[in-house]
Amino acid sequence: MLLSLHVKNFAIIDEVWVDFGPGMNILTGETGAGKSILLGSVNAALGGKVNREMLGRNADYALAELIFDCENERIVSLLQAHDIPIEENLIISRRISDNGRSISRVNGETVNTGFLKELSALLLEVFGQHENQTLLAAQNQLALVDRYDKEHAEPLLTELRSEYGLYRKAKKDYEEALTHGEGLARELSLLEYEHNEIQAAALKKGEDEALEERYKILSNRNRIAEAVGEADRVIHSDSEAASELIGRALQKLSRVLIYDENLNSIYEEIEQVEEQLNDIGCRLSDYMDSLAEEPGELTEVEERLNLINRLKAKYGKSIEDIVSYDRSLCEKIDRLQNYDRYLADSEKQLSVMEAKLSGLCKKLGTVRAEAAKALERKITEALTDLNFLDVSFEIRLEPVLMTENGTETAEFCISTNPGEPIRPISKIASGGELSRISLAVKSVFAGRDEIETLILDEIDTGVSGRTAQKVAEKMASIAKEHQILCITHLPQIAAMADEHFLIEKATDNATTKTNVTALSEEQTVSELARMLGGVSITESVRNNAREMRMLAKKR
Repeated sequence: MLLSLHVKNFAIIDEVWVDFGPGMNILTGETGAGKSILLGSVNAALGGKVNREMLGRNADYALAELIFDCENERIVSLLQAHDIPIEENLIISRRISDNGRSISRVNGETVNTGFLKELSALLLEVFGQHENQTLLAAQNQLALVDRYDKEHAEPLLTELRSEYGLYRKAKKDYEEALTHGEGLARELSLLEYEHNEIQAAALKKGEDEALEERYKILSNRNRIAEAVGEADRVIHSDSEAASELIGRALQKLSRVLIYDENLNSIYEEIEQVEEQLNDIGCRLSDYMDSLAEEPGELTEVEERLNLINRLKAKYGKSIEDIVSYDRSLCEKIDRLQNYDRYLADSEKQLSVMEAKLSGLCKKLGTVRAEAAKALERKITEALTDLNFLDVSFEIRLEPVLMTENGTETAEFCISTNPGEPIRPISKIASGGELSRISLAVKSVFAGRDEIETLILDEIDTGVSGRTAQKVAEKMASIAKEHQILCITHLPQIAAMADEHFLIEKATDNATTKTNVTALSEEQTVSELARMLGGVSITESVRNNAREMRMLAKKR
């Protein structure tokens, strides 16, 4: 549930805090007061697009912050999967700079827009005039059928989509193999040439690195030998070498050790130095021996490196890549050498996969047929409640070629007047009728959906009179299962409010800003009177508003 909204520097909103409650949260006010802007800031906080023009005048940033309770297990799992700290509440904020950049945080951790959209899909659902149009798309109507019996449809859909992906890949490989028929000999010859070239090289793991080290030594052998020889002379070979001088020092000290025992420790340390110098001298001599170059070794190393680098340029960036490429060559060669067997095996495999897919589609089709009939009855009942008195509603499942979604599509059809034929809703539904149909669908799913918060943005468009009262009652019934944030111009709906907020635009002739006020019971009655009476609010209108509110509270 959305607990609160904080908005700053968003269009004509300087800064507002709104604390929402459970049930029906109604937002009313004059046209242009900023109602849709306020709810638009919710969308912005959850990763929606924001134009630079939406920043407040003279502001260098805009801020939208939402606080939700955090009891949904799927939300907790998502936070854990992304290492987001789990607090008592879920705090989502987005700061948008005037340069178009934005920073989004969830419980203090910076997140990307993709994660925000994934999270928002679990938190709330926007349901407005624009969203009504999504009901017209065939794929969305089929998704509603599957959603109605989610327990049985979802596992089948998941398995179907996985198997269909494997099937498409296998079919693509098979079709590619069919096209190889004419150029088979030529392709096989090329593959075998590449394989033989790699095999002839007899590559070894790490060989290139070892060769590069040896090449570096051999190509700089003279400089290395000169430096090592000089070091050997200074340390070990010359008459005035360090080891010779250390030996003389030991001879001198050995003659006077009997006079002072304190010299013993110094003598021992010098002995250790002498041993180290002798060891270093031996190692330098050994290294000089290792520099002895075999005739033609530098040329051999250079040619081997050139060969390996040519293979890298053709088959991969490393020896491991070349070996991996060679394995794939062997598979392709085996396939082409046994072309007829491969085609037969592929056909058999495709036949098995098609049979499995057909079985899954059949099971899914049975689930959908039963779900469509049940959903059809429920939506018809909901439409009747919404003052479609002579409505006929059908969900038609039509066969289509197999896709990852099965072998049927769904089409919602309706007749809203006696004697009229049943036709697809996209061809007959007016704006007001489509709003009511959408609301009927939402009411059917109210008890099934895990999403707790619904935003209804002027869903009452094109509705009036008795129908408006029916819509209000249906929305109130949905509010028993969900938190609703609703922008409305209809007093019948506003009267159902559990929490009522008045959105007003104030101006001082220099600037204009939006204010949000949580209304008391008496203020709610006054706002209902304004919505009923327009400019002139008489006592009769006020009494009417009070009675409307009283009747709404009894429902």
